[in-house]
Amino acid sequence: MQHKMRENPLAPEGVNRLLERAMVGRVSTNGSDGYPYTVVVHFVYREGAVYFHGLPKGEKLCNIARDPKVCFEVDELLGIRKEGVTVPCKVGSGYESAVLRGRASLVDDPGEKEDILRAITAKYAPELGEAPILPQAAAGTAVVKIQVESCTGKYHK
Repeated sequence: MQHKMRENPLAPEGVNRLLERAMVGRVSTNGSDGYPYTVVVHFVYREGAVYFHGLPKGEKLCNIARDPKVCFEVDELLGIRKEGVTVPCKVGSGYESAVLRGRASLVDDPGEKEDILRAITAKYAPELGEAPILPQAAAGTAVVKIQVESCTGKYHK
């Protein structure tokens, strides 16, 4: 286990708060070429699962169809700690971060898909939270659920 994990583990409640407030997450899939493929996503965290949306085609979805194992990362930079520092390697940063591993799958149920799209809208554009989600827009959007199997968090203040 890495040093910061041992010294500064982020408790489950802290991880949950970070996942609720963070605006950007990163999902990594296993590429067909053997390399990881990581992309930034807008997401919501609900009932132990991460949900994100995107185009219904592309490398990320092809990778998930071939291998549903994914990694999801979220972090928040709290500041650069350099006051009184005279040696570059002593500059530090304050942050919270979480790494989740799990299995991803497409959300096929229309009701669940609409519910998640509404939750994403409420998070990123709350003023549009009550606006209708047009059927053609929902049909042209993929919603992915990551069922979390493991989670670690850490912080540095």
